[in-house]
Amino acid sequence: MTTVAERYLQAARRESTTRRYQQALAHYESGWGGFLPASSESIVRYLAEHGETLSISTLRGHLAALARWHLNHGFTDPTKAPQVRDVLRGIQALHPRPVRQAEPLQLRELEQCVTALLLEETSPNPTLRLRACRDRALLLLGFWRAFRSDDLCRLRIETNQLVAGEGLTLFLSSSKSDREHQGRTVSVPALKRLCPVQAYEEWLALSQRQAGPVFCSIDRWGHLAPSALHPYSVARVLRRALTRSSVAGERYSGHSLRRGFATWATRNQWSPKALMEYVGWRDVHSALRYVDAGEAFGDWRRDAPESE
Repeated sequence: MTTVAERYLQAARRESTTRRYQQALAHYESGWGGFLPASSESIVRYLAEHGETLSISTLRGHLAALARWHLNHGFTDPTKAPQVRDVLRGIQALHPRPVRQAEPLQLRELEQCVTALLLEETSPNPTLRLRACRDRALLLLGFWRAFRSDDLCRLRIETNQLVAGEGLTLFLSSSKSDREHQGRTVSVPALKRLCPVQAYEEWLALSQRQAGPVFCSIDRWGHLAPSALHPYSVARVLRRALTRSSVAGERYSGHSLRRGFATWATRNQWSPKALMEYVGWRDVHSALRYVDAGEAFGDWRRDAPESE
């Protein structure tokens, strides 16, 4: 295979998927002692020995990695064997687990965090000012556009269009739901408070950048990295910013921004159709995973927050 062809094949694979598949294969070979190519019998044993310790979604991911390896190397896919599927169903029946979801970031906590970041932006320390300004833009864009972590990390300055005080148009080159890598353009409105457009504009002005990734890492001396922030770092940025504003940051992950917006939109009477179109969900089941069912009780709930 030519170098050019390999480069195109690599581009077709999501980095996160490739990484997960490599980890799954390492777990099968090094962690468990399995051999490749594998037989359906060995995969059944592998599933049985990990049925109590690994979640069903993790096991499905490992099967997907094994299937991909066999297909890529010209072997019959052993994961398609009936006994493999039967064992997986049996594990799911005997060891059901609740689906873990990210804690949604509530608007009042976002506002508390932004207030603390604005205070940090007045610091005499230039590195602290840079990080606070970047974090504010990242949190507000992530919340109001319900972005995933990797969406935030794919944003590039030169493909966005800013109209100061009015709005912002962002181009996403690809996303989890964009399997064909066609990209999509999304609009960000200027708001009366907690404005993502203003935060974005002020971050570009302070960082003095006109091209490259919107969000990058900043070292202790205030130097901005030329490459984009890693998606795994978004959760760390969020937790640290929340902790500095006296919010228990360890409860949150990168998906908390996305779930937080879905929760806010539901409280503010957005229809499922409007929410799906704005966020980019293609089916209602995807949307429902991000919305707390308890929100349906509204003001009848004892712990119902005041309208935000």
